[in-house]
Amino acid sequence: MATSSGNTASGATNDQIMAALKQMQEEQTRLLSMLSQGERQGLLSSTGTAGSGLDSSESDLTASPGLTGTSSAVPADEAAERDSTSPSTSGTKSNFTSRIVLTTYPKQIGINPLPMKWGAPDAVQRGPVVVQRGPSTIRRRNAHGGGYSIYYALALASQELKADHRPDFTNTEPAAEIGPFPQWGDPKKIVAMDPWGHIAPFLFKDVINKENVDIRPTIAITKAHMKLPELEESVRSGRLVPDGKVCINAQGELAVTKFAVEPVWYLPGVAERFGLDEGTLRRSLFEHTGGSYPELITRGDIKVFLPPIGGLTVYCFGDPAKMSDPNSRLALRIHDECNGSDVFGSDICTCRPYLIFGIEEAVKEAQNGGSGVVIYFRKEGRALGEVTKYLVYNARKRGEDRASDYFKRTENVAGVKDMRFQALMPDILHWLGITKIDRMLSMSNMKHDAIVGQGIPIHERVELPESWIPADSRVEIDAKITAGYFTTGHRMTESELASVQGRLWEDQGLSVGPQGRMQSLSSVAKSQGDSYPPCVIVAIMRWLSKLNGNKSRQLCRLRGMTEVLGLNSFSLFKVKLGRGQPNLQLAAYLPNHRKATSARMQVLIGPPQEFGNGLRKGKKKKRLGTQ
Repeated sequence: MATSSGNTASGATNDQIMAALKQMQEEQTRLLSMLSQGERQGLLSSTGTAGSGLDSSESDLTASPGLTGTSSAVPADEAAERDSTSPSTSGTKSNFTSRIVLTTYPKQIGINPLPMKWGAPDAVQRGPVVVQRGPSTIRRRNAHGGGYSIYYALALASQELKADHRPDFTNTEPAAEIGPFPQWGDPKKIVAMDPWGHIAPFLFKDVINKENVDIRPTIAITKAHMKLPELEESVRSGRLVPDGKVCINAQGELAVTKFAVEPVWYLPGVAERFGLDEGTLRRSLFEHTGGSYPELITRGDIKVFLPPIGGLTVYCFGDPAKMSDPNSRLALRIHDECNGSDVFGSDICTCRPYLIFGIEEAVKEAQNGGSGVVIYFRKEGRALGEVTKYLVYNARKRGEDRASDYFKRTENVAGVKDMRFQALMPDILHWLGITKIDRMLSMSNMKHDAIVGQGIPIHERVELPESWIPADSRVEIDAKITAGYFTTGHRMTESELASVQGRLWEDQGLSVGPQGRMQSLSSVAKSQGDSYPPCVIVAIMRWLSKLNGNKSRQLCRLRGMTEVLGLNSFSLFKVKLGRGQPNLQLAAYLPNHRKATSARMQVLIGPPQEFGNGLRKGKKKKRLGTQ
């Protein structure tokens, strides 16, 4: 009975899928017909001729599976050829026509993807990854997407790049040998990159030449020298010793082998890593890329997706062969991108210090006869992006920037603490042949758990020394340690975290005014008739110091009244200005604090040369020194 019910449910699901596909085809056909008519009218009006060279069959959609008797079906290769030769309507001539191929289907006329057997033990049996949509390749594709496909599209549209360009791979072979390793043939070990991506154009040269299929590498390996200012200081201080091989000279110049890797996702494997079914993953990718990849829905036979996200770079110090040698020690740093710190030296986090420390320790391990590796992932701002990260910074610095609220600030803006999803990170370790890590140069519990969960043991975890931690990054590192980061030192309680505070801004009072213009409180004051210069010092009384838990903030200097909106203990401000009066009345409300519900204070203001340091609370006046 259960089997019968299951078959019935399965049949109903198949019927629903076929109905949805049929509806999709009808909608696309109608859309294409409208587009075709619009462009054809544009051609007639711009050329003044009756014959545009367009055939009515170009507006027909290619046949979808399960829909027979469609006489207007056009083979995919023929459609691609037409798309590349028909004229455009106006302006710069385009390679596109009015016929738009929105998607393709399995077993469609002309569709013949190259075989892809993920996890096969050798490259030939596995097959190449083919993602290009060029006229000669579109019918042979076996993958979706592409990391730089947007820039590629712009280059084609602006005709900076010819659609029929084929790369010349002469002398582009990898600069170091890697693999193959048993992990390359295990579909459970590697699901987020193509293990054969560094040699694909060379392995499948015959397919490229004989079948005119565009096959591109997704991995490149080269050699380089690395120069960082901190490394020269490391040599001067004696932490690094030049050996002429790894650390080349007294300037701290390093010899390094670099591996650039673009992501290639095997969808069934990625879904399994996250505990999802493949259909849910495909649907989410389709929906949240704006429907950019409809074949995620219509081409269930294509199991490979090249997501438009950043990849990674491996920096190997010493002999690359020693990375996979079980008899050689390995020091490893897994680092996620932080442009503000890594490149431009921001001290709000420990990213650059830990990166430099990781490089130093990797070099030392290589000099001692082992291998040192730093892997740099493009996951800016915990994969939330730099815009979100800066919004969080603003919220922190306009708040009290306490370690106890560190993760809450991110959740308030992004809705989640972290989107780096370390579950896919260990794939690169499997590809490098790494089977154990002697020294893990990371405190992250998430990275540790992901690596160990993939069967790679970690023998020692190395935390960032205290002397390397910038003062303003204590908020970050203390919050992370309390949340689970590795440490051999003290792990703070929640109450202790509340006393860890970062550096606050001097100027905080910008707000968005009418017509989207940024304005400060001083400009608001002037617009309401205040005739006094924008020179104000607000003396915060002892009760406010106690509320803050920080006596050093007893006084707060304001410039042009711009900070008033950003005073950190206040959740709401109301400013009442009296015309022609030398006093500014400021009411500060603290509804969420148990010790005070409101407070009112007057601040004496005047020209800079006459400025006095006084404060009134009710009828009592208390003089406080300025800072």
